[in-house]
Formats: sequence, C-alpha cells, structure tokens
Amino acid sequence: MTVIFESILPVFLLVSLGVWLKRSPLINITLWDGLEQLGYYVLFPALLFSTLATADFAGMKTDATAIATIGSISMMSAALLLLWPFLRARHISSSAFTSVFQTSTRWNGFMALAIAQKLYGPLGLSLTALVMTLLIIPINLYNIGVLIGFNGGPKGMRVFVFKIATNPLIVASVLGILFNYFGVAVYGPVLNAVEMLASASLSLGLVMVGAGLKVSDALKPSLVALLAVFLKLIIMPVFMVGASYLLGIRGDALLVIALGASVPTAMNGYILAKQMGGDAPLYAAVATIQTALSFFTIPLVLIVTGYIAAG
Repeated sequence: MTVIFESILPVFLLVSLGVWLKRSPLINITLWDGLEQLGYYVLFPALLFSTLATADFAGMKTDATAIATIGSISMMSAALLLLWPFLRARHISSSAFTSVFQTSTRWNGFMALAIAQKLYGPLGLSLTALVMTLLIIPINLYNIGVLIGFNGGPKGMRVFVFKIATNPLIVASVLGILFNYFGVAVYGPVLNAVEMLASASLSLGLVMVGAGLKVSDALKPSLVALLAVFLKLIIMPVFMVGASYLLGIRGDALLVIALGASVPTAMNGYILAKQMGGDAPLYAAVATIQTALSFFTIPLVLIVTGYIAAG
C-alpha cells in the first residue's frame, strides 16, 4: 500500500505543480499552448516510438492483451451508445454526451507510463506502451466517430480518415511497432536524440495535465460529470481487469493493464472537444474530478487486482 502511494505521489505532485504554474504570474500565459503542441506533436510521439521500437515483447501475452483491452474499450463504447437515449430523455445535450463518451473511454498515457515505470520498471513501461499502441487506434476511431456523428461539424469518411491518419500518436506508435517487428535498427545517435526527447515527455506531460485542469469548473459538478467519473474510474477497470483475467493474464501484466484502466482521462480529448464542437467545459470539469479522485482509486484498483493476480 505504501509503495503504491509513494509511487503515485510524485505524479500528482507534478500535476499539482502544473495547476499552480498555470495560475502563477511567473510564466506567460501564452507559453502553455505552445507547450501543449510540443508535447502532443513531438515529445509524446518520441516516447511512444522509442519505447515500442526497442521494447522486448517476448513472454508477453500480446494476443490476449489485445483481445482484453480492445474488447473492453469496445464494450464500454457500446454501453455508452446504449445509454444515450436515457441521457437524451433527461435533456442531456449531444455535445455533453460526446464529452461523457470521451472522458469514459480515453486514458492518460502520461500518468500511466510514469506510474508503471516507477512501480514495475522497464517491463511496466514496455507493457504500458504496448497497451497504448493497441488502444490508440480504436479509442480515436470511436471518439472521433462519436464527435463527428453527434455534433454539427464536418462529417464524412474523408474527415474521419484524415483525423486518424494525421494523429501523431497513432503515426509514432505504428512506426515503432513496424521498426520493432522488422528488426530495423535506428542509428545510435538518432535513437539517443529521440530518447532524450522522450525523457522530457513524462515530466512535462504531467505538468501539462495539471495546467489543463479547470478546478473552478469541478467545485459544483453536475450529475452527468459524476457519471463520467464513475464510468472511467470504476467501471472501466472492472471491464478491463475482468476480461484480462478471463483470458489468462496474471502477475505484473494484469497489474499494468489495471493501472492503464484506472488512470483518469487524457487531456487531448479536451482539445478535440474544442475543435469538433464537444462540451469542452464539461470535459475539463470531469478531467479535474477524475484526476483528483484517482489518487485514491488507483491504489484501490491495484490492491484489488493484486489479490486477483496472485490467484
């Protein structure tokens, strides 16, 4: 228990630092948009590529992991779509629904990677990167599809394919897997440069998570915001851990999957909400509440999963 809290605490300290810095006069407010773009287009893709291109996946149950993680995201997405008529009958707008959908299915890779590295070392980092690679494409397919379908912006297959094909996280992940699979060796100095970028991504990413949170929006949360918090922090881990266990995944692998399922939503969904007509203030409020509560729910999920994994 103490080890889990001590491993998670540095992550939340960096997130808290981001909350404070965003509101501090020490840093020009115009800096944050540039840092957000740097992280999304350069630093985080560098981390995904370098991790996946050099990871040793031998011994990992990649087939079972793929079925469990993609299956869980698909089941959650289907359940949310089935929930839409119920929410619409209670006067929840379509834009609000897209933010509920996004915050219930997206997960914060920055936090998952940082905690996995601290708790489980290189194996945790590699497995988390693998899970991210497996989920990045279906998560973005489902979320972009919902945003296109439920909002009044541009629609059509061309818009959908363009959004997917130009996602830097997807591109970096696919390249990393291809390099790994075909045994393509990256020139040493080039790989070192990419890894130097990657090393900056986790700490800066966590600060950016904090900077993107909207504390004031979360002080009086709506029922729909609390629903999204419950779905992401409780139901998603139940889906993913249950599916993984049934497929024979045990030990640290199951714990890393549980960690990925239990972290709060990712802030890149907030950017999509702003760009594609979603309810961005609701997204920010949900992300803030999830991040605060996950300090308590992540250890709980990992402790319960630890008992299951041991069995």
